[in-house]
Parts: sequence; structure tokens; C-alpha cells
Amino acid sequence: MAMTEEAMRERKEYAKKAGWKIFAIWLVLSLIGEVLVLYVWGPHMPPGDMTTSAASQQFDFKVLTAMVVPVLLMVWVYGAWSLINFHATKTDRGDGIPLRGNRRVQGIWYVTSAALVLFLAGFGTYELINGNGVGSGEGPSPIWKPTAKHMLVVQVIAQQWRFTYRWPQFGGMETTSIDLPADTTIQFDVTSLDVIHDFWAYQLGVKADANPDVNNVAYTTTSNQLGRFTVRCDELCGIWHGAMYNYGHVVSKSAFYTWASNMEAQNASVTKLLPPFATTYTPSYSGAGGGYYPSYDPNGHAVTY
Repeated sequence: MAMTEEAMRERKEYAKKAGWKIFAIWLVLSLIGEVLVLYVWGPHMPPGDMTTSAASQQFDFKVLTAMVVPVLLMVWVYGAWSLINFHATKTDRGDGIPLRGNRRVQGIWYVTSAALVLFLAGFGTYELINGNGVGSGEGPSPIWKPTAKHMLVVQVIAQQWRFTYRWPQFGGMETTSIDLPADTTIQFDVTSLDVIHDFWAYQLGVKADANPDVNNVAYTTTSNQLGRFTVRCDELCGIWHGAMYNYGHVVSKSAFYTWASNMEAQNASVTKLLPPFATTYTPSYSGAGGGYYPSYDPNGHAVTY
């Protein structure tokens, strides 16, 4: 049965009032949501701000969340309004009222969605290009490098199922734990001795594949925030993959040099057998009696710092 003019007029009047109420509820909730994201939840978003790369990733998460919240709330508010006002009652026996589209509202929604998607695509591309090598492995020849004149070089050596760290600027000493000085640019040279691993220092915002015979370089700069971070393997590397992790600390510069000096002294007898830097360990051809590490790298990967 066709609707009368009076029914059509009432329907439009109801839709107009309902639309403004939905918009007002959505606007208030969105403003509250944005404040919570930017000023309450945002500063505590992982991975934190112990390094520039971690802070950059936290900023990206904050922007993405702030863009998503109004869209999510619109869907929720409209859905809740529909459930409350258009649900069938026990006495309903007929079909519901016919719903007509609104081209203006639909057009606004489509244009807004397209603008949002294009913004996120541009923002993501910019973040990838804008020094986003920070924190991620860039391979042996990084395109982007930090401008710091002095960097602390840490070679990360992965093997089933542990990480060890070699410090070329401290005579090539090796440690099974990692401490980093605050307010310092770090160059991670990541490699593996056996299978594919992944060096993931979550709180530092650093993640780089560890491939055998490959030097994968990642950069970051520590802030003045001190604390502990976790290092995990993020590549399924074998039966004990889940147990392949250890911990590190960002400490003051004075504490770091004290730690490094102590470690250098403790490992002096071993350090003299190691090359300062190499992407491989090559057993001595003369076997255990001749020492595990030769005085040279026959694969030609030695680098002098």
C-alpha cells in the first residue's frame, strides 16, 4: 500500500530528528574517545619511548587509532540506535516500514571514507620513506643512515637458541646480555650462525631478521628513559624457538661504560681469540686443539671498527 503524503512527511521529519540525534551522540562520544586516545591511553601505548624508533611507532599507532575511533563509533552508535528503535515487538505481525536511502548522507559517508583511506595511505607511505629504516633491518647496505657522528656498534649473533652480542668497539668482546647507554645512537649488525632467526627488541622498537652469512643493519637512538627491554626471536627457528629470549637494559652512560669495562676484563681471555667483527664463525681447520676461532676470516667478512 502506497504511503500517504502525510505519512511521508512524518517519516522525513522523524528521519531528520533521528539523524541529528545520532550525529550529536556520535560527536560527543568521538570527542571523548579522541581525548582518551591522545592524552590518556596514547602516552602508554606500546612499545613506549625508550628509543626514537619506539617513539615513532607509538606515534603511528596513536594516529591510526585516532583515525579509526570516529569510524568505529559511528558504526556502533548507528547500530545501537537501530536495535533500540527498530526492533520488532511481540505484537508485530507485518513487515517493517520501508527504508529509503539518503543520497546526501551516503555521499558524505563515501567521500569521508575515501578521504580517510587516502590519508592513511599517504601517511603510511611517508612514514616508510621518512627514515623508517630506524628500528628495522635494512640489509647490509642501508639506504637511510642516522646523522650521528658517533654510533655504538653492537653485533647481534643469533643461533639455536640464544643471542650473543659482540662489541667491535670494545675489542670484539662477547656478552650474553646487552646493556645500552642512554641518549646514544646504536647500530645493530644482525646475523645468524645457523638458521633464520629474528632479533626483536620490542621495547626498543627494533626488529631485524637474522639470516646466516648476512649482515642486516638496523639503527635506533636511545632516549633518556632507563629501563629493561626484552629480546626475542620472532622467527620460528626450531623446537626451542619459544625459549630463545633474554633481557637487556638501557642504563646511564656512566653505568654502561662501567658494565662494558667489567665485561671486557672478564672476557679478555676469550676476546683475544675472536675477530672484532664477522658475520660467520668459522671453526679452525685444526680442530679443537687449534682453537675454535682462527685469526682471520676465510670468508672475508671481517670488518674493522
